[in-house]
Amino acid sequence: MNTSPTRLLIHGASGRMGQALLRLAAAEPERYQVVGAVTRRTPSPRVVDGVPHFAASELAGVPAFDVAIDFSLPEGFDPVLALCVERKAALVSGTTGISSAQQSALAAAATTIPLVWATNFSLGVAVLAELVERAASALPGWDIDIVESHHVHKKDAPSGTALTLGQAAASAGAQVHYASLRAGDIVGEHTVQFAGLGERIELVHRATHRDVFARGALHVARKLLDRPAGDYRVRDLLD
Repeated sequence: MNTSPTRLLIHGASGRMGQALLRLAAAEPERYQVVGAVTRRTPSPRVVDGVPHFAASELAGVPAFDVAIDFSLPEGFDPVLALCVERKAALVSGTTGISSAQQSALAAAATTIPLVWATNFSLGVAVLAELVERAASALPGWDIDIVESHHVHKKDAPSGTALTLGQAAASAGAQVHYASLRAGDIVGEHTVQFAGLGERIELVHRATHRDVFARGALHVARKLLDRPAGDYRVRDLLD
């Protein structure tokens, strides 16, 4: 069992998730040590709260790390994946919008390093996906609808999380319908409704703060240590 701090590289450090990861990791120095933070542009200052910062063009020069946590953009995804493979380090990525070619590169990398790519790192959503799969398997023929609500600035619909939940149901042979709502500053709400004749089940997850996603990514990063190479799901790393 690992007792020393996990050495982290935060890739996409200037974004909301990157900033949350830096803040939360700093609050638990016995568990996490951020050895480098990578941003798109040349950072100024170069060291913030003891953490060295690097531009994306300087990625090859970052210190040794155990796990890279990547919340960047599709154009920044290939270099950090290649770096993890080169250094035999684990990768945790929540970068959205990656191409089919990048998905294929992930699958190839999983033969040599442990990695997780997910649309949502909430531990509660990971449990919800498992419950959805079990319910869909136990209730063949029931109508399944997923209703997701997010803030007004979210452009993709259905959300990636809704699609992941739908895939969990589909793995049990179910067909899923989606509905999307955009209102106010809602962080994220997902309701999975199972409707039969005369009865209905609703499974609901509500996120009230974005820190839940950063906490989940940190949890997964630590759980990936000492795992064999493979493509893991968040739900595989809950314990």
